[in-house]
Amino acid sequence: MNPAVPTAQPHILIVEDDEVIREATRMALERYGFPVSTAADGLEGLETFQAVRPDLLLLDVMLPLLDGVGLCRRIREESQLPILMMSARTDPVDVVSGLEAGADDYIVKPFESAVLVARIRTVLRRVRVVPAADAPPPPPDPAAAAPLDPTGSAPLPQSPPSAPPAPGVPPVPAARTVRSLDGMEVDTDSMEVRVHGRLVPLTPTELRLLLEFTAAPGIVLERSSLLERVWDYEWGADTRVVDVHVQRLRAKIGAGRIETVRGFGYKLRRPV
Repeated sequence: MNPAVPTAQPHILIVEDDEVIREATRMALERYGFPVSTAADGLEGLETFQAVRPDLLLLDVMLPLLDGVGLCRRIREESQLPILMMSARTDPVDVVSGLEAGADDYIVKPFESAVLVARIRTVLRRVRVVPAADAPPPPPDPAAAAPLDPTGSAPLPQSPPSAPPAPGVPPVPAARTVRSLDGMEVDTDSMEVRVHGRLVPLTPTELRLLLEFTAAPGIVLERSSLLERVWDYEWGADTRVVDVHVQRLRAKIGAGRIETVRGFGYKLRRPV
């Protein structure tokens, strides 16, 4: 029996030079209902990315012509799509290099297809929770239209819809939620971040990580907690993912904003 087909049908681009791995991964993902494009080297991967504009990139670290780290950097110059790196277990330096280049996560080869699909869906959920700046807003969820009362037994009564404004009267803008901290503003509605008035481009993973920090300034957040809340990992995973993303975030918003608490994790510095 075929696995369940995801409703969003995100398009995945696989860039892998090993033909056996590339084709086996393609067939596995297609069995799960994902549309898939493939490329055998870095330059072909860049051309295919520009032609098909996939929803997620599954990228091998070691590639001919243009390696995976270089391709990741090139794509990050023009897109914030989720990137999942593939690496051999014996290449920790390559893993860190890929994350530093802008990858959201990595998976170790060889891997089971079910594990790969779970990691892909986790990364895609992160993007849906924190949409990219140029992505259209998600459609309303009918199931969430009627919130339950505190007992969870019945929907709360809904307020009647507001009447449209009269002709010639400008509509009242909706209230926005903006977290302001020491010259940094995080608009949690538009998902924009500005540092001293300058718009800072962040990947969905970086933005979700920053939102965790701004929600608890001055409070130490453990690496394991960040792995669970940002990456949706409920098991012991490689904390290098957190460390590298914090480094990238520091480079974009200011190195002194996020402090390291040795042996525990990180905290966002409170304004003095």
